[in-house]
Amino acid sequence: MKTKAVRLYGVNDLRLEEFELPPIADDEILAHIISDSICMSTYKAAIQGAAHKRVPNDVAENPVIVGHEFCGEIVEVGKKWSHKFKPGQRFSIQPAINYQGKLDAPGYSYRYIGGAATYIVIPNEVMEMDCLLDFRASAFFYGSLSEPMSCIVGGYHAHYHTKAGSYVHEMGIREGGNLAILAGAGPMGIGAIDYAIHCDRRPSLLVVTDIDDVRLARVSSILTPEEAAKNGVKLVYLNTKCDDAVDQLMALTGGKGYDDVIVFAPVASVVEQGDAILAKDGCLDFFAGPTDPKFSAKFNFYNVHYASTHIVGTSGGNTDDMIESLEMMADGKINPSAMITHVGGLDAVVETTLNLPKIPGGKKLIYTNISMPLTPIADFAKLGESDPMFRELASIVAKTNGLWNGEAEKYLLAHAKQIS
Repeated sequence: MKTKAVRLYGVNDLRLEEFELPPIADDEILAHIISDSICMSTYKAAIQGAAHKRVPNDVAENPVIVGHEFCGEIVEVGKKWSHKFKPGQRFSIQPAINYQGKLDAPGYSYRYIGGAATYIVIPNEVMEMDCLLDFRASAFFYGSLSEPMSCIVGGYHAHYHTKAGSYVHEMGIREGGNLAILAGAGPMGIGAIDYAIHCDRRPSLLVVTDIDDVRLARVSSILTPEEAAKNGVKLVYLNTKCDDAVDQLMALTGGKGYDDVIVFAPVASVVEQGDAILAKDGCLDFFAGPTDPKFSAKFNFYNVHYASTHIVGTSGGNTDDMIESLEMMADGKINPSAMITHVGGLDAVVETTLNLPKIPGGKKLIYTNISMPLTPIADFAKLGESDPMFRELASIVAKTNGLWNGEAEKYLLAHAKQIS
């Protein structure tokens, strides 16, 4: 079977190509990809090429398919897995398969599996590691967002606290405590707010900061203080572009500080701000992945010694985290669609990936079987003045406060130009 896919050949060398997939073996699965969202990690792989830890050294001769936040339908199942998977079954995938302790992952390391493709061959190790996951949600894009959401879920689970006189770590954020999400008005921050409000281990106070009033206004219109209050959480949005930001943050806690702080920007001053507002036994989660291997920031070690403050970091979720995010989406507990600000087709992947840091907004969602430039959802109405497809899409997303949704996905897949 032929597939169209974006493949990485080396540094800044991404190519959209059509080629033949090999017939599946008895322990493999043929699948049809519907959606894939573009991650900054893919940009990092593209600009590093073979120097990236997950990209093979021979990528120039054996290019790999990029994209690891994908969702689709199973087409054909090899004999080994026919008892567990069926044609027509929808799936999502956990790319961090950790097979035999290796870093190889779909979207980085394989010739025939990656999200930026129409059809793929799923290798045996994905199923062996239980990383091919059943998907019940109504729209495919939720499956694509389950991977970034799993990173958020994993971050929350990595927090820990102790009781005085005990060395036992109680995992997770402090229930009923104070939580600060710093630089939290971006796409991953939005997912973290949604999870904090709707998970089973919630803070009593949640403060979300940013230095841009426009971003804060958008997030606060989507995840409102009123919605948080329904779940027992006092939600405060705060612009910290001021000299007394630490004082303002501390005042919101009555001077106690924050039991948990999550930092969503690899900026030293933000890390140090997080350190300054930690309460006794406070846990700082450095969530943001820096590109500079020498990135560092100051940390108050007096408080480490006398106040038991500590730091954690995660670089992805595990399979259990992904299953949790999929179940919460299927049950309507979280709605990560607020992460998405742009939509495009497979022919938009190369340019979008190579320029990702320069493109404002949140997640860039790709539907791999259509041809469409990367388009901001906010531009649908203007484009609709001359294009009936965008006019209808603008009308559909208007029903959900400008957010991408299942009805919009269904309409786009039915009316967009197919990739050729």
